[in-house]
Amino acid sequence: MTAGPLRVLVVGLGHMGMSHARAYARIDGFQLAGVCSRRVSSAALPPELLDAPRFSSFDEALETLRPDVVSINTFPDTHAAFAVRAMEAGAHVFLEKPIAETLADADQVIAAAGRHRRKLVVGYILRHHPSWIQFIAIARTLGTPLVFRMNLNQQSSGAQWTTHKHLMESLSPIVDCGVHYVDVWCQITAARPRRVHAVGARLAGDLPAGMYNYGHLQVTFDDGSVGWYEAGWGPMMSETAYFVKDVIGPNGSVSIVLAPGAGGVRSDDVNAHTQTSQLLLHHAGLAADGSFARGDERLSTADEPSHDELCEREQRYLLRAIAEDLDLSAHLRDALTSLAIVLAADRSVRTGEVVRL
Repeated sequence: MTAGPLRVLVVGLGHMGMSHARAYARIDGFQLAGVCSRRVSSAALPPELLDAPRFSSFDEALETLRPDVVSINTFPDTHAAFAVRAMEAGAHVFLEKPIAETLADADQVIAAAGRHRRKLVVGYILRHHPSWIQFIAIARTLGTPLVFRMNLNQQSSGAQWTTHKHLMESLSPIVDCGVHYVDVWCQITAARPRRVHAVGARLAGDLPAGMYNYGHLQVTFDDGSVGWYEAGWGPMMSETAYFVKDVIGPNGSVSIVLAPGAGGVRSDDVNAHTQTSQLLLHHAGLAADGSFARGDERLSTADEPSHDELCEREQRYLLRAIAEDLDLSAHLRDALTSLAIVLAADRSVRTGEVVRL
């Protein structure tokens, strides 16, 4: 590790890129060396980023700054190429999910990290969220097989719908968002995914050619566990039941729920997508008279970190990985597994066939 703070180039200044840039500015072990975006000249930067040199060209920024770390927060179609070029230039990489648009490209990114001995951390933000960590720990106690029920639908309009359409130039909603929640499933169960089936629908006429803005995938694991995930984007999506997060097993279930009386959260509020409010733990055991032996438990998560605080936790993990030379092989293997599942789902939508892994 170089002496002094690690110099970071942040590429992409959308919601995630801006949050990560602010995190680098707050962490003593990092120094914000520059920011890069196609429209950087007109970008409205917060005060802590105003002194950072601005670039509209990734290659120019990489050549000029020679950063220690490159943080890639662009649309998915540039992830693989930018990550490989950054590591070839000697930089460690933080890469927003997914690693790439294809498994072959993802393999190349991971191979580059090994070849150049650079650290590569993928932006699975839920891995750093204490409430989700607790959710996963509880789910592991529910027995086998398990049932995973999750969705994240977003009723988007205006600028958010424009962003969603840009994202769909690369990936469908079940791929872009699905990797987060499929990764959660894979942390809960050691079983291997075997079959994937999915359906999709094109609910708007102004989508990129061949793209669908609603998808629903189903996965079967080799221990009998099953899971479904649903994601839809657009002005036509329903606000009803847009955020379902359940795991069910022989011993009961655990769910992420709103606290009683809570409300007013919109499905397209990115800040709300990591919030949990409460965990609801249900025990399946019955008493001699057939009634439930234990009542449900509501576990408060009121002290959970904000979205920006979670981004800071991700970057502190990156700093630790570099400083302590952490072995990230399991982290990258899991990122590949979740990507393989959602890409299989996309293939199933397009072919109408069950995909075997």
